[in-house]
Amino acid sequence: MKYYLTTPIYYTNGTPHIGHTYSTMVADLIRRLKRMQGYDAVLTTGTDEHGVNVERSARKAGKSPKEFCDAMAVEWRKQWDRLGLQYDRFVRTSDPKHHETVRWLFTRCLERGYIYEGFYTGQYCVSDNLYVNDAKPGDPCPDCGRPTETVTEPNYFFRLSAFRDRLLDLYERNPLLIQPETRRNEVLSFVRGELKDLSITRTTIEWGIPAPVEGKHVIYVWFDALIAYLSAVREEGYWPADLHLIGKEIVRFHAVFWPAFLMAADLPLPKRMFAHGWLLFEQDKMSKSRGNIVRPEPIRRTLGADALRYFLLREIVFGQDGNFSYDALVGRYNADLANGLGNLVSRTLSMLQQYRGGAIPATTGDPEIAALATNTIGTALGCFENFDFSRGLETIWGLLSAVDRLIVQRAPWKLIKQADPDSQASLDATLYTAAETLRVATALLAPVMPESTEKIWAQLGMTALSAVRLDQLVWGGLPAGQKIAGGGAVFPRIDLKEVLPKLQALEAEAIAEQSALMGQAAPAAPAEAAGEKITIEDFAKVDLRVGLVLSAEPVKGADKLLHLKVDIGEAEPRTIVAGIAEGYTPEQMKGRKVAIVANLQPRKLRGILSNGMILAASVGDGKPVLVGFHEEIEPGARIK
Repeated sequence: MKYYLTTPIYYTNGTPHIGHTYSTMVADLIRRLKRMQGYDAVLTTGTDEHGVNVERSARKAGKSPKEFCDAMAVEWRKQWDRLGLQYDRFVRTSDPKHHETVRWLFTRCLERGYIYEGFYTGQYCVSDNLYVNDAKPGDPCPDCGRPTETVTEPNYFFRLSAFRDRLLDLYERNPLLIQPETRRNEVLSFVRGELKDLSITRTTIEWGIPAPVEGKHVIYVWFDALIAYLSAVREEGYWPADLHLIGKEIVRFHAVFWPAFLMAADLPLPKRMFAHGWLLFEQDKMSKSRGNIVRPEPIRRTLGADALRYFLLREIVFGQDGNFSYDALVGRYNADLANGLGNLVSRTLSMLQQYRGGAIPATTGDPEIAALATNTIGTALGCFENFDFSRGLETIWGLLSAVDRLIVQRAPWKLIKQADPDSQASLDATLYTAAETLRVATALLAPVMPESTEKIWAQLGMTALSAVRLDQLVWGGLPAGQKIAGGGAVFPRIDLKEVLPKLQALEAEAIAEQSALMGQAAPAAPAEAAGEKITIEDFAKVDLRVGLVLSAEPVKGADKLLHLKVDIGEAEPRTIVAGIAEGYTPEQMKGRKVAIVANLQPRKLRGILSNGMILAASVGDGKPVLVGFHEEIEPGARIK
């Protein structure tokens, strides 16, 4: 049985951070899980190397795009290898095999009438590689908020508008295609609206895949990058993909564009897509401009890769946003790994060695724990199959806790002092139950914490953990008389006060290494210099007013925008679309006094005509902080 899964094809404009690591660790877990269930599981990851951002980054680094991408691809592979992440295909979009596949699929779509030549003039977001519809020069990107650039060029277009009904039918027939349900609903809402044809080539860049048409057309990044999933295994018998693992910010491209491209080329469709949430650093979204990116290498060097794997999978409900902090990481490590699993391993091996000469007793163990273990096997594997990793791990730790309680109740240190047969039989059953529970739990945890479980497995005197079939895992697998190997603590306790300075020093080292790779100076955070000076007459042209927010609601399909009704002392309240949703909820905005630029030309954002601008401060592209007033002031008052 084959099982083909993919991570996102990561953009090479930086080195891996913990968000990329989260996606790849989950993919690695699923690959290991499937292989331990008898599947021929193949995992593809890789790097998306084309686009304007890569050209610009290469230029800043003093390299050609090819040289820059070669160096970045090496860095990505090195990071995954250090973390022990196992992948079978590493696809690069600059690889000739990928170029061939993209041009082949382009031709198939062209011959079937789904690609046509046209002319495009509009706004383009370089940061997101996204053409922005219904935008004017200077308008912000609805996804990232950065200014768009005006592009005018001949293009080839993909006829996405022809696939609305086919896509809706696909979602109806396969309700599990897009998960979780919140992402499925977002996609349904988008497709039920008006689907517009996509520009899929550009003539203003050189670094990319030449389209198989006349002229200097280069294939646009999303038509290029998505096809990497196919080009990695083309003609090997693994397509279609059983699972695409992606971040929630790219669900539209995967759940709408990608199936449409494949339909147009008359190719099989992927079976399932799961979009996970964002990782927040102490409740704030990670970004390079905020300087709060967390990299995996410092954590690996201090706590080990398995500690990070366990934390991300146990702490965060997969599919939702999750919060990361070093405090929470160390706290979870000490509570669940050092004091929980690690302590049970140490005390079980110690008692076996002291009380039974290091040999597994001849008994079947406690029947209640045996029944609980059987139930845990089914529940945990079911949770893992449904991407509910946190609940699956919680179930396993419930079994470990039950054994801890049994040891306390039976008190083996007292039973060993009693020579009667019943006491010795109870001691045998207790020791076997603890050891067999560890065998079962270690097998279940092997896809989650591969390095640590190998150590525990060896300490139990077992071999070839990777050869265990999880679909055949049952209670009673420890043979009587087997000698344990013992060993040191797998999860020694960690003192946050001691480890935090080391983590911070290693993080600074990782930042410096990335800066060198990118051809940049070590980053600093100086205050931004003042811009060009203006005259008092220029400033007087700006009509600044006090506004009172009467209502606020989210803008559909735009994470950063709020739709506001604002009283500025006029007969009717103003409609203003503001990019402040990352800093403020609609509830926080209602009744708030804000500073308004009242005499801007109205412009349409996401189909809403915005008549004014709210003033806010931010560092880089960080969270906005609204300008406000310490004393009472009437709506409509002039700000001078």
